[in-house]
Amino acid sequence: MRLAVLVPGGSGQLGRDLVNSAGPETEVLAPSSAELDVTAAGQVIAAVGQLAERASAAGAVPVVINAAAYTAVDAAESDEARAFAVNVDGPRVLAAACTSRRVPLIHLSTDYVFPGDGDRPYAVDDVLGPKNAYGRTKAAGEDAVLGSGASAWVVRTSWVYGKTGANFVETIRRLESERDQLSVVDDQVGAPTWSADLARGLWELAEAVASGRGPAGKVLHCTGGGETSWYGFARAIFEEIGADPERVKPCTTEEFPRPAPRPAYSLLSNASWQDAGLTPLRNWREALHAYVTRGQRATAWR
Repeated sequence: MRLAVLVPGGSGQLGRDLVNSAGPETEVLAPSSAELDVTAAGQVIAAVGQLAERASAAGAVPVVINAAAYTAVDAAESDEARAFAVNVDGPRVLAAACTSRRVPLIHLSTDYVFPGDGDRPYAVDDVLGPKNAYGRTKAAGEDAVLGSGASAWVVRTSWVYGKTGANFVETIRRLESERDQLSVVDDQVGAPTWSADLARGLWELAEAVASGRGPAGKVLHCTGGGETSWYGFARAIFEEIGADPERVKPCTTEEFPRPAPRPAYSLLSNASWQDAGLTPLRNWREALHAYVTRGQRATAWR
């Protein structure tokens, strides 16, 4: 099956890994936010229209994977209007354009839509309760997509790192060379997810959707396997780069205040992904090892 895929947010971590891991029969249009502003209705309508026309001409099936998002969690606390525009208005317009052109949509969301006060991995139908502006806008974006009438799926993920832009792994690598000792929060739990592994999963989902075998459930969770804290994640990074993990010390969230409150427990259950017949992502620790050993700019795992 041939796919023609539009990836808004194509210059970000996930967008670039989607491009790098696309199959040989897949045409990918991956505009950056400067090239396609998802808050500009005219641009979005034109981009989805162009996708549908190119797919028709090539005998391909069109799909949109929305990787565009306002992800600056702390900045969103003082700039919620902009976060809302990108994370809610943008997906709403995109979903409307997809509905008009009968193009299926896969929209990315986050663990931060949950309150983080649970004691078991969150299921797709658990009650939402975001603690910060970023989470509120992403939850509203989910509603906009799912209520649009589009043939759409929402994929929630967590703690994403990759080859492009700022992320926790590269921040810890940099700090290791600058500081003798590092204090990292140990009372927030989640699942690190390498964007290259996530991209592989999204391609599998896109192929299922394009072939008419899209999951019955419209919300899915897709994260790296296992769980850890930010402290445990930082120690693992030190180990992978050959540094002494004892230089990483645990601290509490209270000792490391941030403008945006973080959920203490944001582990997502991947049962929905597996129940849909999709391949689970590998354990977060295995993925981290592959990311580091294959180089900072490692390509997607196939």
